[in-house]
Amino acid sequence: MQLTLPKSFLFLLLLVSTAAFAQTESQTKSQTETSKLFETMQNLDTQLFDAANHCDYEKLTALVDENLEFYHDQGGLMVGRQAFLDSIKHNTCGVMVRELVPGSLQVYPVKGYGAIEMGVHRFHHPGHEKEFPAAKQLGMTRFLDPGADEWQVGEARFLHIWQLKDGTWKLTRVVSYAH
Repeated sequence: MQLTLPKSFLFLLLLVSTAAFAQTESQTKSQTETSKLFETMQNLDTQLFDAANHCDYEKLTALVDENLEFYHDQGGLMVGRQAFLDSIKHNTCGVMVRELVPGSLQVYPVKGYGAIEMGVHRFHHPGHEKEFPAAKQLGMTRFLDPGADEWQVGEARFLHIWQLKDGTWKLTRVVSYAH
C-alpha cells in the first residue's frame, strides 16, 4: 500500500521549510551585521580615546562632528567640536587617561543614521607608576614620583551616538554620567 499525501499538505510543508530557511538566513545575516558594527564601534572607541589620551587634536577633529553635543552629569552641556577640543586641552590632556572597562561595551544600530555605543569607562589620574603603567608610555613622567600617593581612579557610564555619512563615521552626541 502506497501512502499518498494531499497536495495541500506537501505545499504547506514546502512553505514552512522555506520560511524556516529564510528566517535562519536572515538571523545569520543580522548576526554578521551586528558583529561587524560592534567591531567598527570598538575600533572607533579605541581611535577616539587613543587620540584623547595622546592629545592628538588632529585625529580628534577628524572623528568628532562640528556640531557635537556633549552632556556631562557634572559639567553640563557643551556644544561644538571646538569646545570639546578646548575642554580636552585644558582639563584632561596630560592629566588623566581613559580606558574602556573590558566587557562593558554595547552597540546598537540606529536605522538610517549610524549607531549607539554604550559602556563604562575608567579614568586614571596617574600619580604612581603602579596605578597605571601606561602613563610612562604616554609621556606622563611628571606623575611618576615613586613616593607619591596613588591618585583616585574613577568610573562613569557613557553613551555615544555615531553618524555614518558618506562612508565616514563622526561622533555627534556624547552623554557621560554616573561619575
